[in-house]
Amino acid sequence: MHVHAHPDDESSKGAASTAKYVAEGVDVHVATCTGGERGSILNPKMERPDILENITEIRRQEMERARDILGVRQDWLGFVDSGWPEGDPKPPLPEGCFGLVPVEEAAERLVALIRSFRPHVVTTYDENGGYPHPDHIQCHLVSVAAFEAAGDPERYTDAGEPWQPLKLYYHHGWSWAKINALHEAMLAHDLESPYTERLENWERDHDWDNRITTRVPCGDYFGVRDQALLAHATQIDPDGFWFAIPREIQQSTWPTEDYELVVSHVDSPTPEDDLFAGITPDPQS
Repeated sequence: MHVHAHPDDESSKGAASTAKYVAEGVDVHVATCTGGERGSILNPKMERPDILENITEIRRQEMERARDILGVRQDWLGFVDSGWPEGDPKPPLPEGCFGLVPVEEAAERLVALIRSFRPHVVTTYDENGGYPHPDHIQCHLVSVAAFEAAGDPERYTDAGEPWQPLKLYYHHGWSWAKINALHEAMLAHDLESPYTERLENWERDHDWDNRITTRVPCGDYFGVRDQALLAHATQIDPDGFWFAIPREIQQSTWPTEDYELVVSHVDSPTPEDDLFAGITPDPQS
């Protein structure tokens, strides 16, 4: 089960490894915390009044297309997008949004979904949300709380029979090592790198880089990932940075998606190349 803040996050984070596991017969579930109602339109080709007026329904339709492309099950947790607060100081979050729901309350919906779907592996964001969007940080908090509570028969007694997932991972999509390797590969092919300025201003955190424990080989599924990204037409510009590096260079330079193993209830020594390392076919029998 992947737990994400908004529709499109399932396609921009871990989509190739998702497609790989689906192709191998794994049942993969995406839990989407919010509907992305307050998200900006990030594709200039979609900046039209009719799109903005119907953004909630359009983003649901985009999610349906991405879900079908990836071959996953997907459920909405039903919370309302917090939006990206802008200003200095930043304004308070809007009343009733996901970022303001008490974690203990919000976790109940995810606990019920975990107990229903019964995943062995759960993935989510790190403590900084991957980037500090309030919904991403809240998604982290809720995911960790639900992972811990789902197997406890004394918690959320109305949310179904207890089920303890065996492993919890954080996504690590943008490490310095990965960005630098892709940058160098572009230069080696006499191509302009989209990461030049970013690397010049990057304050490298070696401790952060060293947190990666698991690299899942999934380069063969980058094409599926790209199609899932394009399904989110309001969020993904086909001429933007997502596609600035040729897929062949991505596949030859960095053919994995990377994760941090945070909790494991099975013997799974790191480094790993599989989110299911250490899990037997029937681990909870």
